[in-house]
Amino acid sequence: MSNELKRTYVPFTEWKEKSKQVEYTEKTPLLSPDGKLLARGWARKNVFEYNRDYVKKGIISRKEWDFYTIHVGDEMQVLISFANISIGGYVAAKLVNLKTGEIICDAIQYFIGANKHVSPPVIDVPNRFKDKIGKTEFDFHTKENERTLWFKGSFKGKPVEVNVSMEIMTGLENITTVLPFKGDDTKYFMTTKQMCMPCEGRFTVGDYTYTFSKENAFCTVDWGRVNTPHEMVWYWGSGNQYVTDENGEKHLLGFEITWAIGDESHATETCIFYDGKVHKIGAVDVEKFPRDRFLEPWRIISEDGRFNMTMVPTLDNHSDVDFKVGRMNCHQVFGIWNGDVTLDDGKKIEIKDLFTFCEYVENRW
Repeated sequence: MSNELKRTYVPFTEWKEKSKQVEYTEKTPLLSPDGKLLARGWARKNVFEYNRDYVKKGIISRKEWDFYTIHVGDEMQVLISFANISIGGYVAAKLVNLKTGEIICDAIQYFIGANKHVSPPVIDVPNRFKDKIGKTEFDFHTKENERTLWFKGSFKGKPVEVNVSMEIMTGLENITTVLPFKGDDTKYFMTTKQMCMPCEGRFTVGDYTYTFSKENAFCTVDWGRVNTPHEMVWYWGSGNQYVTDENGEKHLLGFEITWAIGDESHATETCIFYDGKVHKIGAVDVEKFPRDRFLEPWRIISEDGRFNMTMVPTLDNHSDVDFKVGRMNCHQVFGIWNGDVTLDDGKKIEIKDLFTFCEYVENRW
């Protein structure tokens, strides 16, 4: 697999042609019946109508996932996920110590078959996905102003139970993007990233219980419905933080930056969230490709100058899973972020000592 970036970094002051940002506001079919992509762009809500039966099938080209990441300050990462990759999939609950990288729990249940366990075709409206796979049970329930996650399974012979409740503020927006791949109009990458959701809960493994509260715990939803080439490279970073304005009022700020996936000429998966509203920014990149230097500072900026952040890493949560016919080499790098972002009205907000991540992934599956 190539180790090169799909887009070479150029300082935003030298970019000659800024990326287009085609916004969709009305319901739009994603695919034609013969599997060709009909939409290319982004939206503040998921307006793209997905019909999984229209996806042009490869062996494992159709992939669907519901992925919930909860960061509890700089202490712990809670992951609850479900995935279906055409031939089968899994549901899992994972607990990671962010100071040491220790995996405290990785409870996972696999299944075979593409159509027996299917999650809802949209994530940002009220829905419920309740199922049982083997001896593992789960219930992902989205309401108007609350989302709850429940998981019950086992890890190394110990019972595991996870309960999470998160707030969905009224009018909370997200960023949903549809990115094509050049040379094949049946290949695409559609994701919804929803953030700024304070959450509380507990994760129990045997006699051990970890609890967290809304004071410093936030959930990010990564929902995907994709039909991709065999090889991809991507970056993904996101973060949430309370900020205080000049009047002493507290606001919830977040950011979503993903790049190097597919054709970004119609949209980029980049934005700032402020009190639940999207402020769209242009393409971003890291100043220096971090190959073999993942624990050195990362400076990440946008082409329009509205995102200017530096991450000083504290942990490279590296995993490299090689299935011979497939491989995922992931450097999920956590660290302290400082810098500034600029909202649509020109207001600049300083970000201080935000603990979050940016990952670099080489994927072949």
